[in-house]
Amino acid sequence: MLVFSAMGSEKSVVVKKNSVLTINLKTNIMDSPTEERKGLFDIGDQDKNVLIYDAIEAINKAKTDNNIKGISIETDFMNAGITQIDDLRNAIQDFKKSGKFVYAYGNAVSQSAYYLGSVADQYYLNPAGMIELKGLATEVAFYKDFADKYGIGIEVIRHGKFKSAVEPFLRNDISPENKEQLSTLLNDIWKNTSSRIAASRKIDTVQFRTVVDSLYGMIPDLGLKYKLADKLIQKTEYDKIIRSKLNIKEDDKLNKISLGKYIASYSDDEGSGDRVAVLYASGSINGGNDYNDIHSEKYIKYIRDLQENDKVKAVVFRINSPGGSANASDEILFELQQLKKKKPLVISFGDYAASGGYYIAMAADKIYSEPNTLTGSIGVFGVIPYFKDVANKNGIRSDIVATNANSQYYSSLNGVTPYGVSMITKSVEGTYKRFVHFVTQNRKKSFEQIDSVGGGRVWSGTRAKQIGLVDELGTLNDAVKFAAQKAGMKSYNVVSYPKRMTPFEQIFKDLNEDDISARVVQNKIGKANYQLLQQIVEERKLQSEVKMEMPYQIKIN
Repeated sequence: MLVFSAMGSEKSVVVKKNSVLTINLKTNIMDSPTEERKGLFDIGDQDKNVLIYDAIEAINKAKTDNNIKGISIETDFMNAGITQIDDLRNAIQDFKKSGKFVYAYGNAVSQSAYYLGSVADQYYLNPAGMIELKGLATEVAFYKDFADKYGIGIEVIRHGKFKSAVEPFLRNDISPENKEQLSTLLNDIWKNTSSRIAASRKIDTVQFRTVVDSLYGMIPDLGLKYKLADKLIQKTEYDKIIRSKLNIKEDDKLNKISLGKYIASYSDDEGSGDRVAVLYASGSINGGNDYNDIHSEKYIKYIRDLQENDKVKAVVFRINSPGGSANASDEILFELQQLKKKKPLVISFGDYAASGGYYIAMAADKIYSEPNTLTGSIGVFGVIPYFKDVANKNGIRSDIVATNANSQYYSSLNGVTPYGVSMITKSVEGTYKRFVHFVTQNRKKSFEQIDSVGGGRVWSGTRAKQIGLVDELGTLNDAVKFAAQKAGMKSYNVVSYPKRMTPFEQIFKDLNEDDISARVVQNKIGKANYQLLQQIVEERKLQSEVKMEMPYQIKIN
């Protein structure tokens, strides 16, 4: 029997004088409450998972908090997406205007952690450490030869020459169109991030390119020579520098407070006044009623609740999704259109707002994107596997008895009939036209204009703004302020939907065999590798449902 004690007896957090707001390895930045995962032994770690909105508000509050004297960035790896790091970095840059210090320290520092840390006034590196500053790259795996070798047939139907989600099943190499869009995306994102690093470190852009190309950051002395770091010191020496900055004695305790604990130190009371609701939608889009990811039945209920809640005067819909089911996306869009008739609806994009993730944004009064958001992917596809050749090679055959001409238009052994292919093609084309129709209405452009930037192509947020797929470049916090303004509110509270589950709720929600097995695998191979494994073997990726989905992710690792 498992016994849990003192679950409701958390001590209140008090911010002491001369405190330093600290971002470290335990800080896990989430885009949505549904991204949170708790295990049996994570009960005491409630403060390590922080919503990006709360993190930005905390840094803004610390700017004028007399008890907070500075920020210390002490992380070698960032548990955050690319746009979340952008927002953190911008908030810390603004925090520096207060005159308070920002220092950073690293050991074996990932590129994403250095991107954040480089905003500091001073960057300190361990004498035996390294900075993995290398630029961006992507690797695309192809499965056509594998499928051919083992007799697996794959029927692919798509609209859009850039709809590369199906390319691994059709080709053995990357298409010119996909190579073009990936190259543009990577260069757009790297230009944004590298220029900020170079500016913060006061490194000439030409020299910075040489530093990155030569991997100089991997050698501590070279990192120091080429201004990636200001000094090579041990962590104890770093803490002494902070003590000196705070004018406290060596024997006195150095008061470091995490983002999570700092947020917990001030009231989370929703208040009784008017509200702006932030509805978070993170993950793939599917039918069903699950809490994690974006399941249409669950989100229909959330949206209707917000529509009927008189205290909620405006809604910000935060999207962080590469898409998924076309049908589920359409259901969510319809409910958002009904919500918009009653109150302002503002959209904010996170790391991804692609394909179905972009489609569900088409009810917006205004769309905010981050510069590095992967945006668009206006395209549709269907992938249907069958096993005729492998079955025949192993002595398996079938006979069909049917009541109608197309009762068996698809069989896992025999594939899709020619008529079945023609009808699925019509379905894909019809879904694409419906997709473009809603985009033309929201973006106030012609079918031809949207089709020319559609075709499944993915754009950075910066380019999406240039071609009219979004209205503004800005953060979730910017979207909330605009929503309040549009609703005519000067004073308001911000509330989050869905509500974060308690540790107990999360534990018992996940106590089934499939979820436990999945979490064991994810813990063993890492989150990024687990997501790649899902792309290869997950059954729903290879089913006969029409999809609005983007095939890849980009991270500053």
